[in-house]
Amino acid sequence: MTRWTRILLLAISLTALPAAASTPAQRGLVVFQQVCAACHGMEHVDYGNMTALGLSPNDIRKWTADQELPDGVDNNGDPKTRHATPSDPILSPYPNAAVGRLANHGLLPPDLSRLALTLPGGADEIRQILLSYAPTPPGVKLDDGRYYNTALKWKHIGMPPPLQDGMLTYPDGTRATSAQMAGDVSAFLDWVAHPHQTERRRIGLYVLGYLALMALLTFLLQRRVWSSRR
Repeated sequence: MTRWTRILLLAISLTALPAAASTPAQRGLVVFQQVCAACHGMEHVDYGNMTALGLSPNDIRKWTADQELPDGVDNNGDPKTRHATPSDPILSPYPNAAVGRLANHGLLPPDLSRLALTLPGGADEIRQILLSYAPTPPGVKLDDGRYYNTALKWKHIGMPPPLQDGMLTYPDGTRATSAQMAGDVSAFLDWVAHPHQTERRRIGLYVLGYLALMALLTFLLQRRVWSSRR
């Protein structure tokens, strides 16, 4: 193996960084599946997109097999459903907005696809809201279906506290505290809201590696040229 070949292989190894075995966004996907998906959808995200977080095609097929989507009407005019496929968007669990409002005291749970982009404060604000539930102070009267939350300027929210310590088990063994789950699902929603961010970072690493390799080769070539002129 020549010196130039060794240099090239070293540069390639430096740019091909392995994916982390378990990241906050990957754990956040677990929180979404087991907690958030009971009320929220992500209509701008397909089930198949989760392969970018390490979910295997088989895991996605198992997930979609449990999801029923509207499929028109039958010959009698009754609504039909079908199993979701990896190419389908992750829709709200409610068949329509009216049912969603009826199940949530007149409020429709928001779609989470771009929440980290549209909510002022982004992912940090999502985490703060999830961790800021508190008992209603004496003398404060909230409407039915409203919960006291100190992170909001109006101090109430229509979503009941969704997280409790130990309510799920992470595959990597991370302890599922409320703070941990809030941080993880916020990271996941930030990833969802920036769908090409991971790919841009990966490309950026390859570009930096390529530029570093070219700089090294240019330096070595320059030394060789100047040494031959001495």
